[in-house]
Amino acid sequence: MNATATVAPACPQYMRALERANQVRLARADLKRRVADEDLDVADVILECPWEAHSMAVGDLLMSQRRWGQTRCRKFLAQVPMSEKKTIGSMTERQRRTLAAMLRAARRGRAFSSAASLAFAAEGLSA
Repeated sequence: MNATATVAPACPQYMRALERANQVRLARADLKRRVADEDLDVADVILECPWEAHSMAVGDLLMSQRRWGQTRCRKFLAQVPMSEKKTIGSMTERQRRTLAAMLRAARRGRAFSSAASLAFAAEGLSA
C-alpha cells in the first residue's frame, strides 16, 4: 500500500513565518510608540505581559521610554540582578511586581528601597 495523500498548504511555511514576524514587529513598534508617547505605562506592560511583549527583552521595553538609554536601563536593572536581555514573558510574577514597583517609584522621583532589592536578590530571583 503506497497510497499517500499530499495536501498543498495555502502558502509555504516560510511565508507564514515571515507574515507572523512582521505582525509581531508592527505590534511591538506600536507598543513602543505608545510607551514613548506616555499613552501606556511600562509598569502596566510588565504586569500584564501582552502577547506582543511576551518574547520582548525587558531592556528594549525600558529603553522605549523617553530619556531612557542603555546606561540608565543597565543601572536600573542592576538594582535587582536582572539582565536587560531577559524576556518579559519569562519573568516570574514576583519579578514583575518588583520591577513595576521600582518603575513607579522611579517615576515619582524616589529611589527604590535598597532593602527590597537586597531581599529580592536574597531570594535568588536573579535573571
